[in-house]
Amino acid sequence: MDEVRTHLEKLMDERGDDCLSISRLLGRNAAYFQQFLKRGVPKKLMENDRRLLATYFGIDEAELGGPGLPVVSTSTVMVPRLRLGASAGPGAHADGEERSGQIGFEGKWLRKLATSPDALSIIQVAGDSMAPTLGDGDDILVDRGDAADRLRDGIYVIRMDDALMVKRLAVRPAQQLSVLSDNPAYPGWPDVQPDQVSVIGRVVWAGRKIS
Repeated sequence: MDEVRTHLEKLMDERGDDCLSISRLLGRNAAYFQQFLKRGVPKKLMENDRRLLATYFGIDEAELGGPGLPVVSTSTVMVPRLRLGASAGPGAHADGEERSGQIGFEGKWLRKLATSPDALSIIQVAGDSMAPTLGDGDDILVDRGDAADRLRDGIYVIRMDDALMVKRLAVRPAQQLSVLSDNPAYPGWPDVQPDQVSVIGRVVWAGRKIS
C-alpha cells in the first residue's frame, strides 16, 4: 500500500492537486486524504474511492491496488472554480485566487476546447456589461494557455489598472487593442496600448442557471 500512496502523490504533483481537493472529489471530510497519505488511515482505499480516483487520474484501477477494471477512455477532468469574479461592469479588484470548489468535465471534450486542461479555471461574471453574451452570475471557463501570445479577436479575462474584467478584445492596426462591452449601454476603450492590458486568458465556455 505504500507504493499506492507514493504513486498517488506523484499523480497529484503532476496535476497540481492537493489533499483538500482530492478529499472534496471523494466527498470526504477535509482531512481524509491527507490522513490516508501521511498516516496510513485508512489502511486501504474503499472500492468506490479507488474507482473514482482511477477515473479522475486516467489510470488502471490496478495501479491503486484494485482488480484492474478498465478505465473509461474519456476520463473526467476536475477544473477548479476560483473564489473571484471578473467584472462585466466597471471593474472588480481581486487579490487572491482561492478555490471555492471544482466542476467535472469530460477530458476528451476539454482537450478539443482548450490548449490544455491544466490551464483551465472557472470564475464568475459580475455585472451586465457583456450582456446578452454573458450575464451577471454566469460561470466562465478561462483558458490561461490562450492569452497574450496567441491574442486574436474574442472574449478574454483581462486586468486593467488592477481591476479584473471580462471584455471583448479586438486587435487593431499599429498593435493597438479595442476593449469593448457587448452591452451598448456601457462604453468601451477603442484605442488601448497592449502594455496597458494584462491578458489572463480566453473565455472558451460559459454556463448559467436558468431561472
